[in-house]
Amino acid sequence: MKFKMIHENYNVTDLEKSLAFYKEAFGLTEVRRKTAPDLSFIIVYVANEESSFELELTWLKEKVGRYDLGECEFHLAFQTDDYEAAHKKHQEMGCICYENPSMGIYFVEDPDGYWLEVVPTR
Repeated sequence: MKFKMIHENYNVTDLEKSLAFYKEAFGLTEVRRKTAPDLSFIIVYVANEESSFELELTWLKEKVGRYDLGECEFHLAFQTDDYEAAHKKHQEMGCICYENPSMGIYFVEDPDGYWLEVVPTR
């Protein structure tokens, strides 16, 4: 029996803001969208050409305020072929929330507080 990871879900409070962030920060664009007939939710899958893995962004109409992410001890990781350029871009965006130079990694925070790890190709 085999299992293939296909997507991860993040619930978001402002779908358009999140779509803009992921496009600018990681080049992720909309692959497909599901909208509830009563407009109670919208699910947008985003991805890029680097892999078949997708990030599912879910907006819920009834949700008010930020999501409780606990201690934020989970994250999605992105590998980049140009670590210095990625770091510069994210620094300019003002979204770097933690750096670990000794490990050669850093984290950015999306508009809803999710942490995203950036690692170089090794």
